[in-house]
Amino acid sequence: MATQSPPEQERTGWRQRLWEIVFEAETPAGKAFDVLLLWAIGLSVLAVMLDSVESVSARWHRQLFIAEWVFTSLFMLEYFLRIWLVRRPTRYIFSFFGVVDLLSWIPSFVALAVSGTHYVLVIRILRLLRMFRVLKMVGHMRGANIIITGLIQSRAKITVFFFTMLLFAVIIGTVAYIVESGSNSGFNSIPESVYWAIVTITTLGYGDIAPVTVPGKMLAAFCVLTGYCIIAVPTGIVVGGIMDASRRRDETTDACPSCGVHGHLVDAKFCRRCGEKLDETIPPGNTGDGEGI
Repeated sequence: MATQSPPEQERTGWRQRLWEIVFEAETPAGKAFDVLLLWAIGLSVLAVMLDSVESVSARWHRQLFIAEWVFTSLFMLEYFLRIWLVRRPTRYIFSFFGVVDLLSWIPSFVALAVSGTHYVLVIRILRLLRMFRVLKMVGHMRGANIIITGLIQSRAKITVFFFTMLLFAVIIGTVAYIVESGSNSGFNSIPESVYWAIVTITTLGYGDIAPVTVPGKMLAAFCVLTGYCIIAVPTGIVVGGIMDASRRRDETTDACPSCGVHGHLVDAKFCRRCGEKLDETIPPGNTGDGEGI
């Protein structure tokens, strides 16, 4: 195996230290970086929210505008720094936090062409989920992972349930349109009737559209009773997925050097997402598959 020259060894060590600062929270420097990042996220979200208040924006718009672009620049630099540090940039880019990190700064540039889109920047608040790792709240992080895993495992059943209820609402809405048509009760079209059916089945009951005929009222009562009967179905599906996920073994807060994802088992040797070997060093060059650095 070829040995590294002193400059290469120095670069590798420097890059490893930078990796630990950005992706890990076990060292004082890494924790300090993450704490500062959390403060920046919180302040940037506050700035976006204050800018939507007319009285505040009228007086402090310039200062809020400058602050917003300062935060945007910092988050953009951090995003590309993370891409540069991981072995497989595409794995990080298309991960959950990779997408959130991208959306934490890109709307500012979109707002230059489309007015008002910068308010989407409040999605930055999702980045605060990292505080569970930063503050070593492993139990909370595990709880969040269990919920997310349970939802992912339930997606097929939830999808079937969703489309079943959509078809049911279309049928009920069409029947309501036929029954209430001509009664001047707001059922002016099938789409409006389907909207009424969805609102009624979910027991929201806005009251903007209401049946006036006896058959229509009976149909509304049937929808409400049906809604009460089926409201527990998605809850049971999700709870079942969460219970399955809760039986998994404990996880660590270590980050994968290839994609940056966390949540590996204590004795894991390979990344749960990209399959890369979990080691303690960052290689100095490309991994040979075109995705390295």
